[in-house]
Amino acid sequence: MKFSVDKNDEYSVLQLEEDNLNSLIAPNLKSEFVFLRNEGVKNLIFDLSAVKYVDSSGLSAILTANRLWKDFGLFIMTGVDHPSVVKLIEISRLESILTIIPTLAESKEYLSMEKIEQELQSDSEES
Repeated sequence: MKFSVDKNDEYSVLQLEEDNLNSLIAPNLKSEFVFLRNEGVKNLIFDLSAVKYVDSSGLSAILTANRLWKDFGLFIMTGVDHPSVVKLIEISRLESILTIIPTLAESKEYLSMEKIEQELQSDSEES
């Protein structure tokens, strides 16, 4: 499986560098998600801009990551551009469950805004 991970203090970006997210790749991807979570990555941006096809195993890996970060931080998907990938997410009705942001830059901005909102909430609770 070809991928890159760009780590930052606030988040990490995992960019999958494969055309297909299928049953051959999904188990390794799930392992990488678990590794990153156990390593303490608070927020993960999963970049699918190179992916043209996702099957049910790939979808399962994505849902695994969403579950891993549910009560820990944020799991954001970006680069969901290819029509077949968009269609699978829509057919599965996962657009309401997954956080999907169009671009990597917008994903980073979204994380910044979420952090500010959390800080404001904690400040108001202390008052």
